[in-house]
Amino acid sequence: MADATDLLDAGERLGAEELRALQLERLRASLRHAYEHVPFYRESFDKAGVHPEDCRSLADLAHFPFTTKADLRSQYPYGMFAVPRERIRRLHASSGTTGLPTVVGYTENDLSMWADMVARSLRAAGARPGDIAHVAYGYGLFTGGLGAHYGAERLGCTVVPASGGMTARQVQLIRDLEPGVIMVTPSYMLTLLDEFERQGVDPRGTSLRVGVFGAEPWTERMRHEIEERFGIDAVDIYGLSEVIGPGVAQECVETKDGLHVWEDHFYPEVVDPITGEVLPEGERGELVFTSLTKEAMPIVRYRTRDLTRLLPGTARVFRRMEKITGRSDDMVILRGVNLFPTQIEEIVLRTPGVAPHFQLRLSREGRMDALTVRAEARPGATSEARQAAALSIAAAVKDGVGVSVDVEIVEPESLERSMGKIRRIVDLRPR
Repeated sequence: MADATDLLDAGERLGAEELRALQLERLRASLRHAYEHVPFYRESFDKAGVHPEDCRSLADLAHFPFTTKADLRSQYPYGMFAVPRERIRRLHASSGTTGLPTVVGYTENDLSMWADMVARSLRAAGARPGDIAHVAYGYGLFTGGLGAHYGAERLGCTVVPASGGMTARQVQLIRDLEPGVIMVTPSYMLTLLDEFERQGVDPRGTSLRVGVFGAEPWTERMRHEIEERFGIDAVDIYGLSEVIGPGVAQECVETKDGLHVWEDHFYPEVVDPITGEVLPEGERGELVFTSLTKEAMPIVRYRTRDLTRLLPGTARVFRRMEKITGRSDDMVILRGVNLFPTQIEEIVLRTPGVAPHFQLRLSREGRMDALTVRAEARPGATSEARQAAALSIAAAVKDGVGVSVDVEIVEPESLERSMGKIRRIVDLRPR
C-alpha cells in the first residue's frame, strides 16, 4: 500500500507561503463575486463602508461584516445565490425546526470541489481507494449522506448508501458486506454498538477499521468508548451546510490531534462570541468561515456558533481546529452557572447502567430555572442499577459543574432521534 504522503493532492503539498498567497488571491475573488452578484452582500459591505478592493491582506478580512443564520433566513429561498438559478445543480436545506430553513445551492463546480474535499478528508482518516464505505448519515436535504457518498466515490471507494435508521438491518449489512470504513454520527454509532451486543455479535470482530464521525459535538471519552468497544480508529470530520457540508475540516488518523481545516477552500477565523473581535491563534472562541472557491453561494465571515481554537498544522500544512465541544447557542446558563451538553456527556459515559444517550430538559419552577437530565438505561439494567445511576449522575453534576439537577433514567431507545442525532436540549421554559 502506498505511504499516506504519496496520496496527498496538490493543495495538501502547498508550502506555508504558497498557501497564504493562494488564500489571498481566492479571498479577493470571492469577495468580488459576492459583492457583484448578491444584493445582500453589496448592501452589507456598503453599510459597513468596505469594498472588496479594500482587502489587501488576509488580516483585512476582519473589517468585513459577519453573516449569520438569521441573514440567510431573511433571504429565503434564493436571495443568497450568486449565479442564475438555472446553473444550480443541487439544493440542500437545514431542518428549519426553529424557523425558515436555510437553503444552500451548488453549481457543478461546487459539487466537484465538495467531492474532492470529502475524498481528501477520507484519505486523511485512513480510507483508501477500493475500500467499502458504509454511509449511515441521513440522505436527503441534510448534507451528510450525499456529501459523504460522493466524496467516497470520488476517492474510489465502493459505497453502501445505508442512510439512517433500521439499526438491526445496518448491523446485518456491516456483517455481510464487510465495509472497512463507516461514516455516521457518533451517537448513532453507539446505537449500532448496542445492537451488535443485543444480537450477541462481538463488535470487535467486524471488518471495520475506521469510523469517520461528525454532525454533532463529541468528546474524547466517547472516542475512547467507540474505539475500545469496536476496535477501530475513530476520527472527526467537520462541516456545515452553510459553508459546503461535511469535508470542511478533518482529523488525520496518524495524529488524532484536532481537525485540519482545508484552508485552500475555507478560510477560518476565531472571534470573541460577544465582541466579534478576531482572537489570536490558540485562544478559544467562536469559529467563523469565509468560502474561497464557492460559486453558487459564497459565504463571507459566517458565524458558526461552534466553539474552538485554531492551532498550527501537524500532519498537514493547514491549521488545525480543536475538536468542537460545544456551541455558543447550546450553552445553558442555569442559576448563574454556565453548562454545556458535553460536560454532561462526560459524566453519563462513565456511569454504569446507562447508555451514552441523554437529553437536557429545561423548565421553570416558580421563579427558578430547573434542569432534568434524561439518560437512557442500558438494556437489562435493573431498577436498582437505574436508581444508582440517577444518584451518581446527579452527584457528579453537582460536584463537577456546581449545579443541582434532577435525573431521570428512561427506557433504552426512548429518546427522540433525528438523522441519527438526539436533540440534546429541550427548552420548556415559558418565553
